Parts: sequence; structure tokens; C-alpha cells
Amino acid sequence: MVARAYTVAFEGVEARAVEVQCAVTPGMPAFSIVGLPDKAVSEARDRVRTALSSMAIAMPSRRITVNLSPADLPKEGSHFDLPIAIAVLAALEIIPRDAVEGTTALGELSLDGTLVPVIGALPAAMAAAADNRMLLCPRASGGEAAWVGAAQVIGADTLADVVRHYTGQALLPCAEPGEVAAAPVGRDLRDVKGQERAKRALEIAAAGRHHLMMVGTPGSGKSMLAARLPGIMPPLTAPEALETSMIHSLAGLLSEGGISRDRPFREPHHTASMAAIVGGGRRAAPGEISLAHNGVLFMDEFPEFSRPVLETLRQPVETGEVIIARANAHVKYPCRFMLVAAANPCKCGYMSDPARACARAPECGNDYMGRISGPLLDRFDLRVEVPPVAFTDLDLPASGDSSAAVAARVCAARAVQQARFASTPGLRLNADAEGGALEEIAQPDAESRALIARVAERFGLTARGYHRILRVARTIADLDGSDAMCQPHVAEAVSFRLGGMKET
Repeated sequence: MVARAYTVAFEGVEARAVEVQCAVTPGMPAFSIVGLPDKAVSEARDRVRTALSSMAIAMPSRRITVNLSPADLPKEGSHFDLPIAIAVLAALEIIPRDAVEGTTALGELSLDGTLVPVIGALPAAMAAAADNRMLLCPRASGGEAAWVGAAQVIGADTLADVVRHYTGQALLPCAEPGEVAAAPVGRDLRDVKGQERAKRALEIAAAGRHHLMMVGTPGSGKSMLAARLPGIMPPLTAPEALETSMIHSLAGLLSEGGISRDRPFREPHHTASMAAIVGGGRRAAPGEISLAHNGVLFMDEFPEFSRPVLETLRQPVETGEVIIARANAHVKYPCRFMLVAAANPCKCGYMSDPARACARAPECGNDYMGRISGPLLDRFDLRVEVPPVAFTDLDLPASGDSSAAVAARVCAARAVQQARFASTPGLRLNADAEGGALEEIAQPDAESRALIARVAERFGLTARGYHRILRVARTIADLDGSDAMCQPHVAEAVSFRLGGMKET
């Protein structure tokens, strides 16, 4: 008779159910695992055999075959140890088979039978809930998985605890959700002296999740401004927190089962590879753009990133998802993030500073900014120049609103957008609107249309640029508390769209 347990195999953020079948049959003593396992899964037989031996459970002198079904689905990772172990125990009639068949399990086994936490407990719990099964996992992973309230989650410290639970000797308690990670003390926008226009651009970008590019001389405060973005971003909603935490769970970034309601803020170095930014590698792991899902991806020294890396951003910023196609994997990750880029105006950095004029202007600036292609530049909704601040101004008192005041306006604007798109699947913020949805929410008056027509004629505005102006203008109107989109809103959106750079 075949004993069955269940686990999952990960394809992106999707956890696909895998049936672990175990048969003990007459023949030469052997322990084999079939069903397209990778090296880590194949090695599970030695860990399982030794863990059972540490519990004084002898393997029978018969042939043990474990099949991972469906057999054509690649199986990767050490989390197959625990489901293989309980399937073997059920086949040996040490634990009840019917109880095991109602369980989805994952966990790595130490040689002494201790359960080691693994990645992916949160998406595994989602899959268990969809199949109406209980989830069995290491205790350290239980707090993370327990956030899925629809699934019963049992956490165990050792394989012996699992046996005692299934045999009714000592039932394991249900896992409790981990703590919500406390938000760190944020940096305040009032710490930045001057740069009021750049602060306004940050507020608009945060309110509508618009992509932003800042160009300025070294030391003008671009990175300082970007570092204060988390302080004005609203907390993640419950669905957003679950989406983001599933990706972070697969990347092993959740600690002690806790999740965070703070929006991700990722800032990769400009030497990062394409696989690090977009995702990939042997297991097609999520990249920085997916780890920034529902948050901010800040790319400092933007032109210094390699050209292929920059070009791969063009599709994800439009679609909100990335498909990683490799010879052994074809997975999809969500990546609806806000791209914030910072760049110097030229290689030396001082082309726009009259006090330290660049000796090779304007060729130096054209060559340097030319590393950013026109189609990629066209995807930035907001472009702002960040001029240098005189050192005499650094002694002036703080000016402008605090991060708390700006965050309140951003939260209010986002609440308006969420109510606006409540009945429209796939749309959450103004940056998501396109086609008929954009025409419905962003209807400029006659004066605004005339203004946009003049801009289009003068600067060669693209169709994408026109739509992005409308989205930004709609966000500015939301910040202003206005139902109508008037000429001042459109004029401000146009000014940020051009940003001192010629439209491509």
C-alpha cells in the first residue's frame, strides 16, 4: 500500500502542490527518490535515514521508493525532508496514514531529527489553505505561516514531536502569527535645507506611485531626499503586506515569523548584475525589483548601471510584473514598485554648476546622460533638477513641512484613489490607470488641453508622455482635494514632466 503526504514546489510566488508517495516493497534493500529531484532533494534520503535512526527507528530490509508527483515538475530545496520523512513513517505504519494525507508539510531535517526553518512558509500556507489541509512546518517558520488565517499551522521542533503529535501522545499547539515589525524612526524631510521643488516632487511621487528622476551636482542632496521617502509613504494595506511578505518569504528575508507594514525601500549598488536586479540565478530567485514590490526601488548613480540592466527595467515598470525565462525555469514575479533614480548631470558632475563649470560641456553631459535610453527616460513621470545648496544656507532654520505632515497628505490622496478604484480590479493608484480608466478619471478642461497641445508641439511629447502628464495631474488634484482637474494641476505636471530635459 502507498502512503501519501503533501508538500509544495515553488514557481515564483506560486506554491504548486506536490504529492509525496512512499511504497515499501519486497526486494533488495534500497531507498530511492524519483520525480525530478535536484541534488538537495536526492540527499534527503540520507538525512531522513539518519534522523529516523536517531529516534531508534530502524529502516526495514526492503525497497523504499519515494515518488514526487507530478514527476515532470522540478523539485528543488531542502524543505522536502519533512514530507518525505512523514510519508516513510506512514508507510511503515508508525503514524496514521489518513492523518498524514490531510497535511501539507515542509521543513529541513538535521541528522539528530531537529527541524530547521526553510524559506517559503507563507506561500506554502496559502497553498495548504486552498487545498483545505493543515500545514506542518518547523516551529521557527510557524509564526510566518500563521499569518494565513485560513490554514491551521502546526510548528514542531523535532521529528519526534511530529510522531508524538500524530500518534496522539502529545498534541502540538497551533502556531501564532509573528510580531509585526516595529517601524524604525524615520528621517525627517525638514532635515533637508532648501530643495522645496524636489520635496514637492517626492510628495507627488509618493501619493500616486509615480516614477521620479532627480538630476543634480554631487552633494546637492539627491540621496538624502530619497532616504526620506519611507517617512512619507503610507503603511502597507493588509493585502499589500501579504503580497510583499510572500516574496520576502521566498527570499528568506522574514525574521522570526514577523512581517512588516512598512513599504520596502531597496537601494541596490550600481555594480549589481542583471540577475540581482531583475531576478534569476539557478533557482530563478526574485530580484530587487520584486523585493521592492509595493514599495520603492532607489537607484543611485543611475547612468552607472550597465546598459542591459537599465533596459530590462522598461517592461517591468509598465506591466508591474517580470517573467524570468531560463532553460530550467519560467517563473513570474510581481514587481509593482516606484522607481526613483538619481544621477549627476555629467561624468564630472558639475556641468550645471556655474561656479565649477565642466570643461567639456555640453559633450560631457550628452555622453553621460546618453547612457539612459530615450524609451527608458520616457517612463519617468517626474523629472526634477536638484541644484546645489550654498553652505551659507545650511545654518538657516529648517523649512517646509515635516515628514509627518507630508505623510498625512499622501495618505489622504491615496485613500481617495483607493476609493476611486475600489470596483476596478487591478487598479489601486493613479499610476495604474490607462486607456478608458484614465480617460474617465483624468479629463482636462479646454485650457488644460490647449496647454498640453502647445507642449506636445514644442517638445515632441509622446503618447506615453501625454498619458503620464494626465496621471500626475490627477494625483496633484487629489493632493489638492479637488474633484476637477484644472489648468494649475496640469501645468505643474507638465513642469515636472519636462524637468529641464528635452522630451524624447
